[in-house]
Amino acid sequence: MAHWLFKSEPATWSWDQQVAEGEKGTFWNGVRNHSAKLNMMAMKKGETGFFYHSNEGKAIVGIVEVIKEYYPDHTDASGRFGMVDIKAVKAVPRPVTLDEIKNTPALADMVLVNNSRLSVQPVSDPEWDIICRMGGL
Repeated sequence: MAHWLFKSEPATWSWDQQVAEGEKGTFWNGVRNHSAKLNMMAMKKGETGFFYHSNEGKAIVGIVEVIKEYYPDHTDASGRFGMVDIKAVKAVPRPVTLDEIKNTPALADMVLVNNSRLSVQPVSDPEWDIICRMGGL
């Protein structure tokens, strides 16, 4: 199974809001980047991802699970983009900051380090394991 990273500005959609959605989860909409779209199209139900607070905090704060695979985004009038549904699984005991990630040599090739603007991105198995350890999981 693949791993992912979902970026959100806490003022727009925060980890606490994601957690409040409970088991039913919610849709991850508003993505208007073709690379991020392709990433979401590749997602399978049951795969996990990091929930990353961008702009404020700049840290991985939780783990989510894909609960519904790619389907049309109701907020996209053009009909070109879609979304997935995710639910919160657990908080990261210790948030892992972007600075920590950038200062970890084994994470130098991570998409977050090299293309930080991409809102939905893949995370390799080794990257996943390292960040989970850094976050106290």
